[in-house]
Amino acid sequence: MRHKDRGPRYLGAIDQGTSSTRFIVFDRAGRVVSSAQKEHRQIYPKPGWVEHSPAEIWRRTQEVVAAAMRRKGLRPQDLAAVGITNQRETTVVWSRKTGRAVGNAIVWQDTRVQDSVAELAKDGGLDRLRAKTGLPLSTYFSGLKLRWILDRVPGARARAEAGELLFGTVDSFLLWNLTGGPKGGVHATDVTNASRTQLLNLKTLAWDKDILKLFAIPEKMLPEPRPSAEVYGRAQLPAIAGVPIAGILGDQQAALFGQACFNPGEAKSTYGTGCFLLMNTGTSPVASSSGLVTTVACKLGKNPALYALEGSVAVGGALVQWLRDNLGLIRRSADIEALARTVEDNGGVYFVPAFSGLYAPYWNAAARGVVAGLTRYANKGHLARAALEATAYQIREVVEAMEADSGIRLGSLRADGGMAANKTLMQFQADILNRPVVRPAVLETTALGAAYAAGLAAGFFRDLDELRANRRLGRSWEPRMAEGARSELYRHWKKAVTRSFDWVSE
Repeated sequence: MRHKDRGPRYLGAIDQGTSSTRFIVFDRAGRVVSSAQKEHRQIYPKPGWVEHSPAEIWRRTQEVVAAAMRRKGLRPQDLAAVGITNQRETTVVWSRKTGRAVGNAIVWQDTRVQDSVAELAKDGGLDRLRAKTGLPLSTYFSGLKLRWILDRVPGARARAEAGELLFGTVDSFLLWNLTGGPKGGVHATDVTNASRTQLLNLKTLAWDKDILKLFAIPEKMLPEPRPSAEVYGRAQLPAIAGVPIAGILGDQQAALFGQACFNPGEAKSTYGTGCFLLMNTGTSPVASSSGLVTTVACKLGKNPALYALEGSVAVGGALVQWLRDNLGLIRRSADIEALARTVEDNGGVYFVPAFSGLYAPYWNAAARGVVAGLTRYANKGHLARAALEATAYQIREVVEAMEADSGIRLGSLRADGGMAANKTLMQFQADILNRPVVRPAVLETTALGAAYAAGLAAGFFRDLDELRANRRLGRSWEPRMAEGARSELYRHWKKAVTRSFDWVSE
C-alpha cells in the first residue's frame, strides 16, 4: 500500500546528454520540483572525431545531483528512486580497480571507424548484421568504437582479456560509479542501451557470441543486459545515499516512455543535439526496408520487451550550436528564433548539416555539410531560418520512411526536447509534415521517462495507466501552408541533400 502523505514523495532522474548533465526531481504528477544542469567539454581532436572526458561527466553528475537536492532542501529519504537516461552509443572503457578511463569517451557522432565499416561491409554489405541486431553497419554504434579502443590504446586489449577493463555506454559508467565504483559497483546496462551497441541479439536480448568474435571483443568486459525498470543497486553519493537506482533507458527510448507511447503505433520526435523519431511497434521487432533501425523500446521487469522503429537525424540542435560557437552568428542558442524571424522565408537557402555524414534514411557516411541556394540577397536571417528548417525537413524524411515500414499513418507528431520550445520550428514542422504537432506540458520527457521507469520498479507508481493519466498537453500547431508551397520547398530540400552525398572520397 502506498502512502501519499508520508514516505518518499519524489523521483530523481540523471539525464546525461551529449552536451550537458542534468539532475531533475519530479513529483508524482510528473512536475519538475528541482533541477540543476552543467555542460561538459566537446573535444574534437581530428576532423570527424568527437570525444568527452568520462571523469568530467562523472564530476558533473555528482555536482548536479548535489545542487538539485540542495536547491530545495531535499534529503535522500525524500526520493523513492532514481532513474538514469543517457546519450546512447557513446563508448567508455575504464579500469575495474581504479575507475579511471583508458582514454576519452568516443561519442556517438564520431566517425573514426569508417574504415572498419567499409571493411566489414565487403562481406554481406552494410546490412550483414541487421537481421540479428536491427542495425546497419555504421560509425554510429558502440561495438566498432570499442574495438578501436582495444586496438589503438596501448595495452588495452591485453588488459581487457585479463579482466582488468570494463566497457559500457554512459549509463553503465554512471551506474557503476553511483553504486560504489571499485568498491562493488554494479556493472550492468539496460536492454535499450545494449541494443545500440550492435553486439546484442534483438530476439534473445543477450550478447551475440558470433558478433563478439567478429569484432574481437572479450565478453568479460561487457555489462550485464537487464530490464529497463528494476532495482539495480543503491546510490553511494551523499546527496542520495541509499536511494535505489531503479530505471535505465537510453535517451530516446526514455522520451518515448515519458511521452506515454506505450501502445503500438504511438510515436514521438525529440528535438535535441540530434533529432530522433521513435514508433512503438509492440512485442515483435519490425524489420526496416526504408533506412530506419529496429531497436528495443523498453523492458519492464519480467514483462516481454517492447520494440521500436527509429529514425536518427545526426544534427539538429547541434547546428544551432555550430552557428553560435563556430560562426558567432548568435550569442545564445535561444537567439536563433529571433534571428530567423527577421526574414519572411528562407530566401532560397537550404542547409544540409551532414557534419558526420547522413543518418536515416540515407546512411551515407561520406556526406558532408552543404549550404545551397546562396545569392547576394541571402543574409544571416536566411541562414538561421534555413538551419531551423533543416531539422523539420529531416524529420519529414524519417516520418515517410517510418510510415512505409510500419504501414501506419501518423495522425499527429508528439514533440519534445529543447528545440521544441522554438515556436517557429514547431509551426514549420507542422507545415512541412502537413500534420498537427503536439507538445506536452512538460518538455523534459527524457528525464521524466527515466523517472517513470524507476518509479514503476520501486512501486511508486502502480502501472502504466497511472502514467498515462499523468500526461498533460501543452500546445499544438496545425499545418497552414498551401500544398504547392510545401511541395516546392521539399523538392528543393531533396535536391540540396543530393549535393551533400559522397563528398568524402577515398
